[in-house]
Amino acid sequence: MSSPTLHIRLAKKDDLAHVNHVIEAAIMTWNLPERVKRLSLPSYRYTDLDFKHIDMAVAEKDEHNIVGVAAWEEADPKDIPDGQTAMLLHGIYVAPRYHHQGIGQQLFEYVETSLQSQYDGLLVKAQEEADGFFLIQGMQRIPVKNKKQDYVNRFWKHLGH
Repeated sequence: MSSPTLHIRLAKKDDLAHVNHVIEAAIMTWNLPERVKRLSLPSYRYTDLDFKHIDMAVAEKDEHNIVGVAAWEEADPKDIPDGQTAMLLHGIYVAPRYHHQGIGQQLFEYVETSLQSQYDGLLVKAQEEADGFFLIQGMQRIPVKNKKQDYVNRFWKHLGH
């Protein structure tokens, strides 16, 4: 029996319930206290309004079985290396039972390919435990210049615009 193929496409508003379910399940695997995860979940959920300024892609195994999500929007110029244009990758989330199967990497490649002709780079403000993933994707850690302002786990990848 062959395994189902993975299909990545742009998300639609009809996908929101599945998107949020994948995100919530992924967040619950993070190495944080349960209370912190529970309190932070609402800030990670997307709504119809988010489609006005955020792009999302979903990874499906079979039709209508969303197992991964990537979301991004234009980055704030103060977070970007000088004079560059970039998108901020909000995150890549994969349903726990599909972890370590390359789905996150495929979502990253989808985003990277989609943006490389339009932007200079891709910026990520990652959870600490995701550092290794983003380094493997060829991203470089952005040095912290101001400990009071800069998010510590920031990564940058030049897209060759």
